[in-house]
Amino acid sequence: MWDPTAYRRYGDERARPFHDLLARVPADRPRAVVDLGCGPGNLTALLAARWPGSRVAGLDSSPEMIADATAAGVTFAVGDVRHWHPEPDVDVVVSNAVLQWVPGHRELLTRWARELPPGAWLAVQVPGNFDAPSHRALREVADRPAWRADVAPLLRRPPADDTAVGYAELMTGAGCAVDAWETLYVHLLPARPDAEHPVLGWLEGTALRPVRAALDAAGWSDFRAELGVRLAEAYPVRHDQVHFPFRRVFFVARTGARAEENQ
Repeated sequence: MWDPTAYRRYGDERARPFHDLLARVPADRPRAVVDLGCGPGNLTALLAARWPGSRVAGLDSSPEMIADATAAGVTFAVGDVRHWHPEPDVDVVVSNAVLQWVPGHRELLTRWARELPPGAWLAVQVPGNFDAPSHRALREVADRPAWRADVAPLLRRPPADDTAVGYAELMTGAGCAVDAWETLYVHLLPARPDAEHPVLGWLEGTALRPVRAALDAAGWSDFRAELGVRLAEAYPVRHDQVHFPFRRVFFVARTGARAEENQ
C-alpha cells in the first residue's frame, strides 16, 4: 500500500528529476500524453499545463495514489504499467521513478518503443541509488535473523545495468534516437533533534513500503529503530541538516528516428 502523505514528505526533492526530464522532451503539440506511474498526480498536472491542447492521462497501480490524484485536464486511472499499451495517438510517454519497481522492464521499454507511433517521445527516469549507503543499510538490517525470512525477499535487487549507457544501448537497439544522462543530486534534508532521521523518513515513502506491509507493529518498530541507527551513522547531521546524495538515470528516446536517419 502506498501512502501519498509519506511520498509527498520530500515533494520538492522528488519533483526535481521530473522537471529535469521534462525539460529534455521537445514535443510541440502532442495529441496525447500519458504519465505511467503518476502517483498522486501532482507532477502529471505539469504535463497538462505544458500541453494544454493535449489529452493527458495518468496511470498508477496504487488505488490510494489515484484516489488522492486531482489535476485539471487530466484523466486518472488505476492500472498496471506492465499491461499498458499505447493508443495510436499517444505522442509522449513519461515514466518517472516507476520502472525500478517493475521486473523485466527493459523488455517493457522495447515493447513500448515498438508500439508507439513513429516520432513519439518516451521519457524515463529511474533511481540509480541501489548501492547507496541507505540501501546497503536496508539490506543489512533485512538480512538479520529476526527479519530475513519475511523481509529480505521483498527488497529490490540492484539492476544488472542501471546506467545511462545501458539504457541508451537498449533504446538505440529498438530503433530510437536517444538522449541519455545521469545526475547525482545532493539533497540537503533538514534534521531536527526531536525528529527521526530524515533519510529514514525519505525511505518510508518508497523503499520501506513493502517492509512496513510485511511486519506487525512491534516488528516494524524494531526494524525502523535499527535501520535508523545505521542511517544516522551513514548520514551524519551537520549544521542541522543531512547531505543525502541521490543518483538518478534518465533517457529521452524518439521512436522511429534511427530508421529516418538511415533513409
